[in-house]
Amino acid sequence: MDSAQKQDDAPAANNQAQLAVRLGRLQLRNPILTASGTFGYAREMQELVQLDKLGGVLPKTITLLERPGNHPWRTVETSAGLLNSIGLDNDGVDAFISGHLQYLRTLDTAVIVSIAGRTIDEYRELATRLADAGGAAALELNISCPNVSGGVDFGTDPAMCRQVVEGVRQACDLPILAKLTPNVTRITDIAQAAADGGADAVSCINTVLGMAIDWRGKKPVLGNMFGGLSGPAIKPVALRCVYQVAQDVDIPIVGIGGVATIDDVMEFLAAGASCVQIGTANYYDPTISERLVDQLPAALDQIGAAKIDDAIRTAHPSE
Repeated sequence: MDSAQKQDDAPAANNQAQLAVRLGRLQLRNPILTASGTFGYAREMQELVQLDKLGGVLPKTITLLERPGNHPWRTVETSAGLLNSIGLDNDGVDAFISGHLQYLRTLDTAVIVSIAGRTIDEYRELATRLADAGGAAALELNISCPNVSGGVDFGTDPAMCRQVVEGVRQACDLPILAKLTPNVTRITDIAQAAADGGADAVSCINTVLGMAIDWRGKKPVLGNMFGGLSGPAIKPVALRCVYQVAQDVDIPIVGIGGVATIDDVMEFLAAGASCVQIGTANYYDPTISERLVDQLPAALDQIGAAKIDDAIRTAHPSE
């Protein structure tokens, strides 16, 4: 390599070091991830997004067996977000391993696989099979989806949360993220339980339980009646949850909820998140995640931060 080439590569290398983050045992090149359920299986986005620029991608949540999902309607726009009741529609782990994982293994970014189960044994089996198959950098445990029926809502009970995380920890060596629901009285109790169970990080938050009504038709709009609200409307709730967990629980946090601009990213970092996931914004601006990565260095410069870690948990109560 000649000297000119070394000079050209230096800024890129410096940016990578500046933006690198760690979630427990999981090392990421930058803090911009895509949220499960909003980015397909990544293949659908490869013509729009330079995937190797991202910190990581989360494919659609998978379950042990195929799930048809909920009856329509499944989505409805709100004045400041999106209400969805998909119901974890997916083809099951066999189809994921045979049909999607081979492609995901080729990506030069972290692939964090989101899994959901009706029982602890299902979570354990999913973890074992994915670890054996290879290609996953980590697992995100979806213990908080508000629009599925059957099974146990592990994300609303600290004891159950700890048990499911412990079960997955015993079943595999992959880093674990526990995705938490805001639909609880004290999210810090659930986050502490996840940490006690061995989670490397917690993802805050999943969607907020909501509803839409067709008053002329005199019926709920969603086929499942209730659904999960996402987008800008839930950002203040998500920031509050991240801040509370960061104050009370010693575990890295992934911030989720209404992230669409570089200001949103920096707010979540200041609240205590180590990285963020982009969800609803992917639907109306599929290239947003890549642009946010490009905008991070300048945002760090504005606050005199040499690296991402310098921007985390910097928000403090007024004197």
